[in-house]
Amino acid sequence: MRPGVPREGENQGLHLPPLPEALRSIAMSTVRVLPLVLLSMLAACGRQESVPPAVQSVSASQAPAAKASEPGTPAVIPYANMPKIAPIGVRIDKHLDVPESARGPAIDPAKGYRLQDLGDGLYMVTEGAYQSMFLVYDKGVVVVDAPPTYAAKLPAAIAEITKNPITHVVYSHSHKDHIGGMPALGGKPIIIAQEETLRLLKRDNDPDRPLPTVTFKDAYTLDVGGKKLELSYHGNGHEPGNIFISAPKQKVLMVVDVVFPGWMPWRRFAVAQDVFGSIAQVDQIGTLGWETFVGGHVTRTGTHADVATQAEFYRDLKAAAGKALSTTKPGEGVNPQDLNNPWAVFDDYIDRVVVQCVDTLTPKWQSRLGGYDVYIWDQCYSMEQALRID
Repeated sequence: MRPGVPREGENQGLHLPPLPEALRSIAMSTVRVLPLVLLSMLAACGRQESVPPAVQSVSASQAPAAKASEPGTPAVIPYANMPKIAPIGVRIDKHLDVPESARGPAIDPAKGYRLQDLGDGLYMVTEGAYQSMFLVYDKGVVVVDAPPTYAAKLPAAIAEITKNPITHVVYSHSHKDHIGGMPALGGKPIIIAQEETLRLLKRDNDPDRPLPTVTFKDAYTLDVGGKKLELSYHGNGHEPGNIFISAPKQKVLMVVDVVFPGWMPWRRFAVAQDVFGSIAQVDQIGTLGWETFVGGHVTRTGTHADVATQAEFYRDLKAAAGKALSTTKPGEGVNPQDLNNPWAVFDDYIDRVVVQCVDTLTPKWQSRLGGYDVYIWDQCYSMEQALRID
């Protein structure tokens, strides 16, 4: 069996080992965040080129006796089979190289952005991390998202193509990192969004994110000067109100913060409110009839092969976390003096689950996804939590 690939019939149902009575309620509510000081003495574990083999995986039974550390500080002996990928909070001298398959065309430093012609008046704009689009029609321009990282340069990008004014803006969803650059666009465009986005923006009361003037519940077609964008809502995944934006003539689909072509997704499934809802949307995106995908991040547009790769990674991640949960025993190896501390006991359990999850996935995926080592610990923590409590 290749590392990271589930065995036949594995993960058909998650069976956790019995927990002590005091921990059962905790298991259903604890949100795990790895302490920033965790294993700081093992910072060298993140240096891929120089880690000696003996450090890469240490069995507790094989480790030499050592003087106990002070309470509240990293243990002298690490967890068994500790991956050499550095955990959260440990500084890394050099991250894994970004695979060539994840790289996009170069950004002109003089402009600070790159334009990509998607056909029939539709363009993608990116600065190499965020992505937005604009659609040119006979009397104006429709902008889709205004990331604050380069929104001030969007008028210049549009001016490379047309002198038409910005008449409409479509919000993919409410998050500020995608629409918080609106003031830089100027004017008073019609703003279109799903009704949940309006609800969230009313709550946030942020002048950098003006309220939508047109909202819809399930679907909306924007038809201007014979150019069309079809907007549709498919439920909560990343967050309520996050929509699919389709340009049918150009065969382009934009869905933000769900698929990251060539890359490890942003931490904790891109902070998805519904992990399994987000995973289901990845699968749904793969079934649709587009040819070019715009994900709102990272360096290039995507293909159906990119979507299939992310779906495969999510299947492997779910299988690895599920197996680790079902085979790890709570309380095993905990200092007897901490057994009266349910937080400490359960923290140790979750850590060992995630160690096994990362260790399982790394051989297969570390060279396939850009930024794998940056967020693999986050993904395993998020998945074990989702499997336990969602």
